[in-house]
Amino acid sequence: MTAWLSVLVPLLIMFFALGMERVESRLHAERPVRQDELDELLEQPRPDEVRALFRSGTLRALELFRLRNREARGRPAKRAKVSS
Repeated sequence: MTAWLSVLVPLLIMFFALGMERVESRLHAERPVRQDELDELLEQPRPDEVRALFRSGTLRALELFRLRNREARGRPAKRAKVSS
């Protein structure tokens, strides 16, 4: 019985670690967020950006923030709707 446990426990730990590595790699791939943009968003948020951050997450709020910055620079930008 002890022999089985000494083989089974390391295998379970190894499979768990491999699974967590896959989860971590997916999380890193989905985060095209620059730290300076995120800092600026959190320093001067608009109500629609805060709403998007709360409901949809960081990526949607940063999308609205980038649209605001494009409009401020004089570039025409499409207006995005915040989903309810």
